[in-house]
Amino acid sequence: MEKYTEFAVEKTLELLSIDSPTGYTEEASSWVKAEFESLGYSAEFTGKGGVMVFLGGEEENGLLLEAHTDTLGGMVAEIKSNGRLRIVPLGGMRAENGEAENVKIYTRSGNVYDGTFQLCNASVHVNGNYGDTKRGFDTTEVVIDEDVSDKDGVSELGIEVGDIVAFDPRARVTSSGYIKSRFLDDKLSVGILLAFAKYLSDERKIPTRRLYVHITVYEEVGHGGSCPVPSGVTEAISVDMGCVGDGLSCTEKKVSICAKDSGGPYNYKVVGGLIEAAKREGADYAVDVYPYYGSDVESTLRAGHDICHGLIGAGVYASHGYERSHKDGVTNTLKVLKGYVGVI
Repeated sequence: MEKYTEFAVEKTLELLSIDSPTGYTEEASSWVKAEFESLGYSAEFTGKGGVMVFLGGEEENGLLLEAHTDTLGGMVAEIKSNGRLRIVPLGGMRAENGEAENVKIYTRSGNVYDGTFQLCNASVHVNGNYGDTKRGFDTTEVVIDEDVSDKDGVSELGIEVGDIVAFDPRARVTSSGYIKSRFLDDKLSVGILLAFAKYLSDERKIPTRRLYVHITVYEEVGHGGSCPVPSGVTEAISVDMGCVGDGLSCTEKKVSICAKDSGGPYNYKVVGGLIEAAKREGADYAVDVYPYYGSDVESTLRAGHDICHGLIGAGVYASHGYERSHKDGVTNTLKVLKGYVGVI
């Protein structure tokens, strides 16, 4: 599967260039739909704005693969008297992590403005409490890169409460194969699923059972996967970031198979099947328990669907921050998908 890794990374970078904080995903979803259609597959929008794709197969015990294209971000909550913006997080965005990051402000009028997310009174030479100030969304603000210094000036730009603030992903790939960017969770997995679809198309492989992909929106706020599933689907697997950190055995070069997260254990049989697929395909894998994590497929179950569930993903370090993975992790994830899905 190594030949499809470069395609996965290429598509990941393309998708990362499209801002898509939770609640503002229409352009990203349209891109996803067009990409699957360019590979020859039938794709359609869900009512919530996600994308459902059929990858083929005959048997009725269908498998649904889920990944998400929505990301963390911010929303304008107040136009301050000094012409700055107080924002609130979309999803699990952390103020201390986003400090000094470039942002874009998307207005309902269609205008887009540049800015920077800064600590209030951000000059070290002026603020004697700079290092002691606790970072939070009440002690930080967006400084707009326009000549405005009061509330009226901001309003004249057309910026309003409820506008979307997107953080710069700063995506790059190193010569040693590391992939660094905000929002690899979960745009890297979307790239991986596009690469897997290309593999099926190029090699004229047919899944042994009906296979669907759902690229969800609203995962970062907990209900991305709580949509109807296609008829005949008996199992769903989230393809999301694998955790890397203290107490876990996964690295950025491995594929992670999650046995349990904060929502409880994943289906024992499915986890075992994913492990066996990794062994068969020679994938470098880790089995871990994630202490603070939830996935699309858990919201699918909570919506009342009677299915089995699992979770895999390329290892990602510094989750919900400036994240890092590796091309080897992409390759190993593709290997597990190939081995688990089964093709003829």
